[in-house]
Amino acid sequence: MPKGYWIARVDIRDAERYKDYVAAAKIAFDKYGARILARGGAYEKAEGEGRARNVIIEFESLQAAHDCYHSPEYQRAAAIRRQVADGEIVLVEGV
Repeated sequence: MPKGYWIARVDIRDAERYKDYVAAAKIAFDKYGARILARGGAYEKAEGEGRARNVIIEFESLQAAHDCYHSPEYQRAAAIRRQVADGEIVLVEGV
């Protein structure tokens, strides 16, 4: 079965409050077996609009990625993120 991934691109507006999001999201990530592959490191904007923080998270399947995103645990974290950051998240099936 192919893995599932979150690809997130984020501009943080309040770095201190973003820490609250990270702590809250960890609960969902632990529950759904998330494995963070890239988080906020150096990057090169090759095309299009870039964002300051880029994150790739691996799950056992696209269904697990979906379940994590839509879980009550993650949605509580997402409510914090939306208050302190702008960005987008896509869920992608691996090859």
